[in-house]
Amino acid sequence: MRRLWLSLALLGLIFAATVGNSLYLRHLTETITGLLEEAQVQAQEEDWEAAAALTEEALEHWQDRELYLYTTLRHADTDEVYTSFREVEGFLRTREPQEYAASNARLIARLELVASMEQFSLQNLL
Repeated sequence: MRRLWLSLALLGLIFAATVGNSLYLRHLTETITGLLEEAQVQAQEEDWEAAAALTEEALEHWQDRELYLYTTLRHADTDEVYTSFREVEGFLRTREPQEYAASNARLIARLELVASMEQFSLQNLL
């Protein structure tokens, strides 16, 4: 009987860690996408310095949690997000509004996909 309770406790702990990771990742990606969306607004108003600062802040949020992200996510996914940040920064430096907007939208979509892959749902369990 003792083994059963220990097994159930371990299963509960794993489930709680999974749900906690999902909630944390959703919060993190929502924070980062919010900054990137605000950067897009600033770029549309041709305030490229503010857009660059917001994008840099978003990248810092991502990099500050890099160890956690590389531990809990697939490396290919985290590498794609990082590469997308670099692409967005390049278009910010060249101040090309259409290319920047498309690149920023791809980055936001990647972040949302990363978060959705970790959500506890039937789709992700199958």
